[in-house]
Amino acid sequence: MKPQHQAGFSLIEIAIVLVIVGLMIGGLVTPLTVQLEQRKVAETQKSLEDAREALTGFAVRYGYLPCPAISAMNGLEDRSGTRCTEEKRSGFLPWATLGLRKSDSWNNLFRYSVTSAFSDSEQQFGLATPRDISIATRDGGPLTQATALNDIPAVIMSHGKNGFGATSAQGQRQVAQADAGNLDERNNIASNTLFISRAASTGLQAGGSFDDMVVWLSPNILFNRMVTAQRLPR
Repeated sequence: MKPQHQAGFSLIEIAIVLVIVGLMIGGLVTPLTVQLEQRKVAETQKSLEDAREALTGFAVRYGYLPCPAISAMNGLEDRSGTRCTEEKRSGFLPWATLGLRKSDSWNNLFRYSVTSAFSDSEQQFGLATPRDISIATRDGGPLTQATALNDIPAVIMSHGKNGFGATSAQGQRQVAQADAGNLDERNNIASNTLFISRAASTGLQAGGSFDDMVVWLSPNILFNRMVTAQRLPR
């Protein structure tokens, strides 16, 4: 009798199968990664909106806005007497004072800047109290005003996925790679009164790479809520 040989896959056939399986898995992993990142963006946006609502509620209750947090590890507002300690008007969102989550979806603290006159608990702000924060934007070209100039009481922001300029929830300053032209993110790190809010983009667009997420407290909404609560006018 002739010896029987069992049919099997050759190495080439196995290699082809592995390539096909790899392509199929890669096709599934990429959309899943995109979905997870979109969820993080949505969760962070929701946290920013919750922070804005909490600031409004704080003002309605107390008649003024909170100071920035004491430190990256202490989320109580940094207040000495009736004003922010050493006139500090920019820092981390005072999450403990407001009863909010500490960080964004990338485990970085939220930035917060407040017009100093609005955080004064003695000379509480009124309808005519000047603001000094402005929001700018751009759509592939030069910066334009997104709000009236010097019109915003307070702003909250996340440094986004790249974490450029952020501080982690553990208090560590993030070391993030950023291209030399990301002018808008660099502005949001350095400025206390001018913040840029625009669509996320790569470094090929004007202003450079950008994934910061910025929300602000509208004076109109704030005043309307306080008038309704009979906190204003005065």
